[in-house]
Amino acid sequence: MGSFEDLNRHFGALPPGRVQALIAIAEARGREEVFRRQNPAGLETLRGVALIQSAEASNAIENIHASRERIEALVADTTTPENRSEQEIAGYRFVLDQIHANGTSIPFEPRYVQQLHGYLARFTGDRTAGRWKGLDNLVEEHRPDGSVVVRFQPVSADGTPKAMKELHAGFGRAMEKPDYAPLLVAAAYVLDFLVIHPFRDGNGRMARLITLWLLYICGHEVGRYISIEKIIEESKETYYEALQRSTVGWHENKHDLGPWTNYFLGIVNAAYREFENRTGFVNRRGSKRALITTFIRSSLSDEFSVGQVRDASPGVSDAYLSKVLGQLKADGVIEPVGRGRSARWRRLRHDFE
Repeated sequence: MGSFEDLNRHFGALPPGRVQALIAIAEARGREEVFRRQNPAGLETLRGVALIQSAEASNAIENIHASRERIEALVADTTTPENRSEQEIAGYRFVLDQIHANGTSIPFEPRYVQQLHGYLARFTGDRTAGRWKGLDNLVEEHRPDGSVVVRFQPVSADGTPKAMKELHAGFGRAMEKPDYAPLLVAAAYVLDFLVIHPFRDGNGRMARLITLWLLYICGHEVGRYISIEKIIEESKETYYEALQRSTVGWHENKHDLGPWTNYFLGIVNAAYREFENRTGFVNRRGSKRALITTFIRSSLSDEFSVGQVRDASPGVSDAYLSKVLGQLKADGVIEPVGRGRSARWRRLRHDFE
């Protein structure tokens, strides 16, 4: 039972695409490290944006929502949560802070996974938080038509403590050997964690937090500047599809880690691409302006609303947003479409900064 029973079956002979993904990540990591050393001040805005987007996106996947203004205040720790959703978001922000500050020094052990889960619910008063589940659970999909589909059957409550102990032991053994790339081992851990589903609630959010934690352990800091959770939210259909395909036969150790591993490496690669996309313009024109212009340049549609730009530029004031849009209009980059609340903008060209 579990991926670490026979990692060689999953990673003994890697297909070319997976090898290329690992090479691309390694090369991007090198470029990120150089930029980080040479331009530390230019990354502060990206760090703030990543915190906001991570807290917002990971909770949104679980249908936990709040306004952007409230999320920004909760992330900045300048307000008190006013309802359950805000308590969940504030708890997520707290755990993010712990991982960003101590990700490489927290021992990767079951007791610390439990401790972080307890922190996740520190504002909700959930007394089961930080403890393995006491009852069996199911992983279900609630579809728009109201139907419910069981995605997979997790490990039983009775079997969870042993399963988590064995998962961490297997992870530790694999990381001590040079046989497998650390990112592959991390992908296997996250899949097994999701199948075990060790807590009564919050397993999806914990899996995303653990993904960030594991990236630090594997020597990748891109999650400090780019929201991994945002990338997952934007690709959640692929996320669920990969998860479903790789969990079939897990309990009998007949599952295929391939689809999930490809997805996992894909989001890491996407994070590095986003990092390079943003820092290229941050370095030249200022970080806040870069958030706005990068969205406008990369938008799939030539038309966009102010609200869309605002969502892509957390932490940027409306006054500054209006100023930049006015400058871009004067430069012939964009033009207004319509008036009033329904007003939108149209991109006229791409060659601008």
